[in-house]
Amino acid sequence: MPVHLSSLLLLLAAAVITVVLCRSVKLPAMLGYLLVGMLIGPHALGLIASSDEATHLAEFGVVFLMFTLGLEFNLAKLNAMRRVVFGLGASQVAVTALLVCAAALLTGHDWKVGLALGGALAMSSTAMVSKLLSERNELNAAHGQNAIGILLFQDLAVVPFLIMLPVLGRSGEEMAWALGLAAVKIICVLVLLLNLGPRMMRPWFNLVAKQHSSELFMLNLLLVTLGIAWLTDLAGLSLALGAFLAGMLIAETEYRYQVEDDIRPFRDLLLGLFFVTVGMNLNFATLAAYWWLVLLVLLFLLPGKILIISGLARAFGNSPGNSLRTGFALGQGGEFAFVLLTLAAGAGLMPSALHQVMVASVVLSMLATPFLLQHSDKLVLRLAASEWMNLAANLHQIAVRTMETQGHVVLCGYGRSGQSLARILNEENIPFFALDLDPEKVREAGAAGESVMFGDAAKREVLMAAGLMRARALVVTYADTHSALKILELVHQLRPELPVIVRTFDDSDIDRLKASGAAEVVAEVLEGSLMLASHTLMMLGVPLNRVLKRIRNVREARYQMFRGFFRGIIEDVEEGERTQPRLHSVLLVPGAAAVGRPVGELGFAALNVEVRSLRRKNMRPTQPSTDFTLLAGDILVLLGEPENLAAAERLLLQGP
Repeated sequence: MPVHLSSLLLLLAAAVITVVLCRSVKLPAMLGYLLVGMLIGPHALGLIASSDEATHLAEFGVVFLMFTLGLEFNLAKLNAMRRVVFGLGASQVAVTALLVCAAALLTGHDWKVGLALGGALAMSSTAMVSKLLSERNELNAAHGQNAIGILLFQDLAVVPFLIMLPVLGRSGEEMAWALGLAAVKIICVLVLLLNLGPRMMRPWFNLVAKQHSSELFMLNLLLVTLGIAWLTDLAGLSLALGAFLAGMLIAETEYRYQVEDDIRPFRDLLLGLFFVTVGMNLNFATLAAYWWLVLLVLLFLLPGKILIISGLARAFGNSPGNSLRTGFALGQGGEFAFVLLTLAAGAGLMPSALHQVMVASVVLSMLATPFLLQHSDKLVLRLAASEWMNLAANLHQIAVRTMETQGHVVLCGYGRSGQSLARILNEENIPFFALDLDPEKVREAGAAGESVMFGDAAKREVLMAAGLMRARALVVTYADTHSALKILELVHQLRPELPVIVRTFDDSDIDRLKASGAAEVVAEVLEGSLMLASHTLMMLGVPLNRVLKRIRNVREARYQMFRGFFRGIIEDVEEGERTQPRLHSVLLVPGAAAVGRPVGELGFAALNVEVRSLRRKNMRPTQPSTDFTLLAGDILVLLGEPENLAAAERLLLQGP
């Protein structure tokens, strides 16, 4: 029965609400789609009956997922990670599949069922793991690289499973003939596409791009993707394989990144519908009858897969800590497990009850992964004795490097922005110490004599080792709101008066960051637009002083602490530099003389000192009015000359 408009609206409303809830608690959106399907499907509330049309439409989500996967596969990337991809990744898929197959044989199932289950349970969630590792800034860490390499091989291994599973349900001779024919077909298709494809793809995309039409480019992209998928389906192979090959062909052209951006909305929408249909197929009556089997499979899937991956990573020369972290990241099932399980059930390889049990187990393993990763550091420290030594040695190295440093700036992140800031600090003879999670970047910077060490700035012990208690300021140089909020929370606990400057991409998170204690938030979009405006105005013949005045006015309105701080458009700041006004932060400790008094009674006017900003926990920094009452824990940012600032600080803490 086709999907009616009312059912579609109900589906969209449920998906939007559930996905919003999942994102608010930092869970992947795909889990929200699964929950939607489970709740509104025919086996739960029954709000929507199962629909063949919806299922067929959802299959195109898998097609576009395979297409974007093909975009990621290029020979250069595979060659650079060949040891992890084809060594560790191949070992993980092979060992997991063989163990699952052996377990299936021991429980009385056919080897075909074991092969189907082994292939499905060997997969992990590429979308979930890459997102979670990215949020934790661990993609460039050793275990992050291991995880990405294994995921790459898992995704590549999906292709032969997609070809094999539909024919495994046939008789012996027929199956052998079908597999042989499929092998011949895929060789012919690969030879044809990989020889003719690159020669035709680039000129064709160049011709389309020259028309300067975004809708034509999008139509052409859909035509190429679905057209190649249709050709492979016509040859008796899968739609997904054709989409994967189309992605590989386009990956070799200069339009790869544009294509990836254009195709993402279709992929995400249709893939979301796929996960909804998976959830709709979950039969709760069957699950209630076989709940013990679901728990048994889940106990193998999570701890068993973690042990397999950790052991293999250790055998490939990784440290115990990195090996365990790799296992914790990849212990769950993945989105391709649903594809392979559905394919196997459709080919008659497994009964409906077993299919339900496996899907439920994969869903539960995916639900557990975010929480498992959240506590992975504590688990690794408990399980790997050497990790304490490594952590202590790293903290010791950081502490030794910063032990004699006083009044320095702690830079969280040493990317392009961090390195540019470091150069300016060097020119001003201001010491700094940087923390970064990219080991290659740290090694190169260390070889060049830079004050950079490997460490996660979002951890208390790392910040303490970096000399947080002796620092003059802390700067978060990368645009990651989640990590910045963790750092701000730690700084507020350890040194609430320390000014923290945070970089962000746009204005969307400024209120959250400032309410968490950021002294200032610098948005890339604003600064980029100001430079764009200044160059545009100058090219249009606007006088330089007017351009600078316009930019100054915007910055004064945007950055509160600079308001009224620009004394002239062009002046020699070196002349009389010691008497120039500067900013200074003062923390009102319990018992300070100013606690409980309004700002207007402090007598700063006689000292020629201004209160530029006041920071209070869970409150956006503001310029207080004269009747604003001060509380213990408030941080006042004062503007004045050095001698007057010292007198104002004594006045605040000790009284007149």
